[in-house]
Amino acid sequence: MFIDSHCHLDKLDLSLFDGQFANVIAQAKAAKVERMLCIGVTLEEFPAMQALVADYPEVVISCGAHPLYIAEHDLAREQLLAYAQQDNVVAIGETGLDYFYAADTKAQQQQSFSYHVEVARQLEKPLIIHTRDAQQDTLDILRNGGAEHCGGVLHCFTESLAMAEQAIEQLGFYISISGIVSFANAKALRDVVKALPIERLLIETDSPWLAPVPHRGKQNQPAYVADVARCIAEVKGLTIEQVAEHTSQNFYQLFGRAQRGSLPS
Repeated sequence: MFIDSHCHLDKLDLSLFDGQFANVIAQAKAAKVERMLCIGVTLEEFPAMQALVADYPEVVISCGAHPLYIAEHDLAREQLLAYAQQDNVVAIGETGLDYFYAADTKAQQQQSFSYHVEVARQLEKPLIIHTRDAQQDTLDILRNGGAEHCGGVLHCFTESLAMAEQAIEQLGFYISISGIVSFANAKALRDVVKALPIERLLIETDSPWLAPVPHRGKQNQPAYVADVARCIAEVKGLTIEQVAEHTSQNFYQLFGRAQRGSLPS
């Protein structure tokens, strides 16, 4: 069984599923995906996202403010804390830094990121980190904020092996791999995946974006996380069953509130 550790289910074009969100979940189950973590990117959209998945125990959620939306959506600190305390919120984020697309909002991003780390520590919930072209600042904010005490994951990882190793060794973090690993031009990422221990890897779709081979050009969906696992298995010389087992165990280790026992029979 697979787990999609990072997806944006509220961003899917449901017209491709006969207009029914239930069909997204059904296709995921048919692909042996037992759990999905739906990621919040703004506080304004959080209630609607929460309502969308409310009837699906297979789906747990996070709450946070994505760095690329900071300029448009001011972070209401009290609101983040209030939402994040809810039981079905298993993680804080998506938060972090993106200097590739939004270098002009560095200061705002850093302030928001630091507050997310503070909330995660207060609530003892792990962090979901977006990082692009901001390796040193990302690690510094995590270290300075004591993020090793709440844990977390660097999601959709495309940065250096050195950064991944520091996050694992110094902070106890996990590294999540998306469909990018299957792209023809992603040899550097495959080399990183090959070097990292399977005990610290998660798999994700980041759907509706970044559909893996052989689905490139299509809308991504949780069902395709199996293709991410298949590529990792090839890179690391493992069976797809081994990748599924390890990454699922890692997910439950990190997101302790999203336990197998709460799944429907």
